[in-house]
Formats: sequence, structure tokens, C-alpha cells
Amino acid sequence: MELRHLRYFVAVAEEGHFGRAAERLHIVQPALSMQIKALEEELGGPLFVRTSRMVTLTAAGSALLIEARRTLEQAERARATVTKSLRGDLGSVRIGFAGNAVFSGQLTADLHRFHRAHPTAQLEVVEVPPQAQVESLLAGRIDVAYCPDHGGGLISPALNVAQIGEWPLLAAMATDHPLTSRVHIGLSDIAAEPLIVYSADESNDMLNVLRAEFGREPVIAHRASNTLSVVALAAAGLGVALVPASLADIAMPGITYRHVMHPELSARLVRISRRDETTGAVLAYLALADTPPNESAWEED
Repeated sequence: MELRHLRYFVAVAEEGHFGRAAERLHIVQPALSMQIKALEEELGGPLFVRTSRMVTLTAAGSALLIEARRTLEQAERARATVTKSLRGDLGSVRIGFAGNAVFSGQLTADLHRFHRAHPTAQLEVVEVPPQAQVESLLAGRIDVAYCPDHGGGLISPALNVAQIGEWPLLAAMATDHPLTSRVHIGLSDIAAEPLIVYSADESNDMLNVLRAEFGREPVIAHRASNTLSVVALAAAGLGVALVPASLADIAMPGITYRHVMHPELSARLVRISRRDETTGAVLAYLALADTPPNESAWEED
């Protein structure tokens, strides 16, 4: 018994006439009659009482009509559910992020676009330290990661990496720090300063540049796991931090930013996902995130 047989049967039962049912189904009447006859033979008895003007259901036909409608409704629900899942309207996207993903606006813009396009999908957002994001992706705890590109071979071949932003670095320091008297500073100006760095910075590009510039290891005063901690320590006067320029747009008490004059210093943000991803919602999220945004998307709300 196939679903099309049940659709043909329901159409004849509801129309009470083979000709009208055939028109409704967009098939010729002889073909419809043959399909109903084959269904009756398969089930072992007549489903209709046929007259010259109309057809009526037998007792067996009435019993089948109830079950056929249920089966067709369930089949349609299954089809709709699978279609929604493949389209990204069902399921969830679990996103891990580091601080600059928020401060730069990249994460919020991607979340906004996805929610507008797929409002019934679930979004789970959690801050994950950069050094833990790759492991969390590979372990299946998150689906997408927004991570600083610290270099040092952090990325697995099982993952896709897309650079989504790059900003110059600023020196962040307490408002009463002597270097705040200058509009621009060079790396030589902070060579003797205790530095506050991210915990993930053991082998990143920034420290390599500082080592080359200073001719020695930088003085690391503190390591912090996230951007807010780095800025809080700098604002408290515990050292100077090199942070993405996107942070300057966020008003924070006690902190001052100064441009650092060096062409090789920048902060890069990458979006990481699994290469073998099959979840519809995650694939839809990544597809939207990789599409150039409509500049008027925010104004439309």
C-alpha cells in the first residue's frame, strides 16, 4: 500500500464520484479506477459500492477512510518537519564566542540576521575561552565559534576557518598612566611596561612581534581569559594591554586607549565550524553568516 493509493481512495470517498475525483487528482478516470481496484485486491475486499451515478463506502471503506486520513496527515507532518529541519527552521545552533566577537558587532549582526530568517530555530550563545573553543567544537558541545586568530596551529583539519574581521591594536591603560599624554605611541614606548595579555597568547602573532621588536621576552604582568578581564586589569593600573580597536567604541570607566604605531600589529577574528556539519539549522546559520549583509537590514526593523 502506497501513500498515493490512500490519496486516490480519500479523493473518491470525499467526492463520491470517480470522474470528479479524477479531475481533482489530475489523472484520467480509467487510471484511477485501476488504482482503486488494485487497492481493493490488496486489502482483500470492496471499499466502495458502485452505482451508475455515485459510489458509497462499504463498512470496510469507512474504516479505511479514518486510518487513511490519519496516515496522510502524519505523512504531511513528517514531510513538513523534515523540510523545516533541512531549511534551518528547526533545531538549535550553539555558539561559543570570545569578547571581541561582541564588541566588534560581528556576532550580534550574524545572530540578528539568522533570527530574522529562521525565527523558530533556537540560538544558544555562551562565552567560551579562545583556547577551549576548538576542543568544544570537536567534542560537539558547540556548533560555531567566534575566536581570535592567535596563530600557533590551533586549528584542526576537521574544522573550517573563515576570517571575518581585522582591526588595528590599541594600547589600553589606566586614565592616569603617563603614556596617556600622547596621541600615538610606538612599541618602544611600552617595551618597559608590564603587559596584560590573553591566556591564549602563548605563541600568537602579537607576542612574536613584541619579541622581535624588544629583542627579548616581553614583561608579562598578568594573563586573563577574556577581554573584559584584560580591560579591567588595565583600568586598575596593573599594566598595559594591546586590544582590538573595536573596544574603543565601548564606554568603560577608568580606561584610556591610544593608537599603537606598528604595521604588523592587528587583531583578527575568525569563525570556526565543523567540516562535516549536517544539521540544517547550523548550515543555514553559516550560509547566512557567509553572505554579504544587506546594509539596510538593521533599519528595516
